[in-house]
Amino acid sequence: MDEEQEKKVKEIMSRFHCKKDYRCYKSGYEVLCKTRDIGLESYLECLDEECSSCEFSIPFGDTRFCRCPLRVYICKELKK
Repeated sequence: MDEEQEKKVKEIMSRFHCKKDYRCYKSGYEVLCKTRDIGLESYLECLDEECSSCEFSIPFGDTRFCRCPLRVYICKELKK
């Protein structure tokens, strides 16, 4: 991750509180919930089995969407 990406990640983190204490960032992006980019700008599809308990998970029909700004950035920009 380059300096500009690191700066963006910290800016995103400053905008919201994470009940999981930014586990994805603090783990060096090793501990990530399972998601898939489905082409929506601010949402991912949740693939994690425990996503129903996540504060950023939104149910829609048979699918759940992730709206965590940090997870969306990690998936879309860092490709993780």
